[in-house]
Amino acid sequence: MNAPDPVRDSGIETAVAAMGSGPLTEASLQRHIAPLFTKVRSAFRDRIYLANHSLGRPLDAVDDDVREGMSAWYAQMGDAWDVWDAEMQAFRGRLAQLLHAPRADCVVPKTSAGQGLRAILNTFDAVPRVVATRGEFDSLDVILREYARRGRIALTFVEARDGGRFDTADIVQAIGGRTDLVVISQVIFNTGQRLANLPDIVAATHRAGGRLLLDVYHALGVFPVDVAALDVDFAVGGSYKYLRGGPGACFLYLHPRHLDGSLRTLDTGWFAKRDPFAYVRPDPPEYARGGDAFLESTPPVLPFYQARAGQRLALALGVDRLRVHSLKMQQRMAGLLRERGFPMQGGTEDRGAFIVVTDPRAESFARALHASGVIADARGPYLRFCPDILSTDDELMAAAQRLAAIAT
Repeated sequence: MNAPDPVRDSGIETAVAAMGSGPLTEASLQRHIAPLFTKVRSAFRDRIYLANHSLGRPLDAVDDDVREGMSAWYAQMGDAWDVWDAEMQAFRGRLAQLLHAPRADCVVPKTSAGQGLRAILNTFDAVPRVVATRGEFDSLDVILREYARRGRIALTFVEARDGGRFDTADIVQAIGGRTDLVVISQVIFNTGQRLANLPDIVAATHRAGGRLLLDVYHALGVFPVDVAALDVDFAVGGSYKYLRGGPGACFLYLHPRHLDGSLRTLDTGWFAKRDPFAYVRPDPPEYARGGDAFLESTPPVLPFYQARAGQRLALALGVDRLRVHSLKMQQRMAGLLRERGFPMQGGTEDRGAFIVVTDPRAESFARALHASGVIADARGPYLRFCPDILSTDDELMAAAQRLAAIAT
């Protein structure tokens, strides 16, 4: 059962309710939702922000929410842990809803996706055989390669095919007959590819006696994610991008079958104890039940407040509606770029939330666009654009025109 949300009143839900239940439109979003973002819109009023796949734009409410967390500290000092814990449980509950996790304690707060990966790597006593793709984001990739370099894991990488695309058959072949852990992303961070046939990869992993960790950072809030239906063992992600919660508000999901106390990690701390504030020290330590056993030392509390508004907005709008609107905006941007002769991918169900122009000059294009007032970015030869609910058609047209002028 998901934890109750301590927030009783919010302008976010009121604004969304005023839009009705129909498809999201630019007119309704500008009328009802854009006023929730006055601070960032004012700061960027002379720029076109299309890097929502990198850092999501924060709502005005984030400022008040973080102040609320600080106010508890000022007013209550050590007793603030009661309200901070309530906010942590609400954070976990909202993420459980977005992930379609069976219960809130399956979601364990972490400060980064990498912290979640390390927690799982450090459950193995012997050297595990790990399979991953070359398309994992740097934070996971660096950890995997460093563990391999030190002999802590036996690592196999799956390479991309032509065009940077990963094929399910290649991943299944790499898993083979025995694998301990598979690490893959639901959406590849640089190309936007939505990994196909995930159930086949999960099934192959389980047949090989292994467990699967899914990186959902570029999926959560983009399209419906159902970790229970996928039967993944673990998932990592965070609020930095599409959930508009900034850095530090991340998580590790564990399937309930791993919460019976049989799975333990070296990444532990006093908050993982059965009763951390009792200050007793049985030997061996007695850990909390369920996902609380995967908590660590004293957690940062402000990220729970920092992530609140973005989570609430995603839940209020509905990920299904957000997906439909995102695809429409991507398709519009894609059409504008194709008219100007750019090879690109995006705007289709097999992609995430951003479109990609593939060009060896991508990084220089991104710098020139930034100088012209268009905020996009590049990862190698992939120039990435991500319109969101605040983006307007005029902005998309202007961005396409400026890129065309730069490329000529």
